[in-house]
Amino acid sequence: MPSVRRFSAPLPRRTARAPKPAAAVALGLVLAAGALAGCEYTYDDGRAGAVQGGTTIAPVPAFTRDPLQQDPVSGADLDDWVSRALPEGTAPEVQADAGLLGSGEVRTVASPALEAGTYSLALACRSQRRVAFTVSTEDVTLVDLGLRCGINRENVFYLSTRSVLTVRLEAGSAANYAFRLRRL
Repeated sequence: MPSVRRFSAPLPRRTARAPKPAAAVALGLVLAAGALAGCEYTYDDGRAGAVQGGTTIAPVPAFTRDPLQQDPVSGADLDDWVSRALPEGTAPEVQADAGLLGSGEVRTVASPALEAGTYSLALACRSQRRVAFTVSTEDVTLVDLGLRCGINRENVFYLSTRSVLTVRLEAGSAANYAFRLRRL
């Protein structure tokens, strides 16, 4: 049998290569980040520590709520509170009422007979707790709301027939209430 000789090609030699461009880019980014670390952009946003004329100005709280401002009032103070809580409008006023409720007291106020149309009812209260307002006709409850005092509410509704509104007010603690009904 003839002998078979195998020839194998010599493996190519590995030579030292030049550094990869990615390593050079990474090194450049590290050096640039180090140089930029010393830079800082500042501006006066009006918060704590703002400096004006060499003195530091303390921040003013955004909301300072005095709980005593929610205590019920009477007499001339009640009229003043109602004028601030429910400012005058341009639409004709149909009914308005304001007063003082004792703790746990329930009061019901009926409106005159109202013609069909669109009405606006503004509600406000002054108390440490919520005041419940329920406004209804003979058939339908239009508003059933536990109003957090200090926040006014205005509801717009349409009466399709001649109706009498009943406003029921209930307070868990002493409270002032005010409402104003206007025809739009």
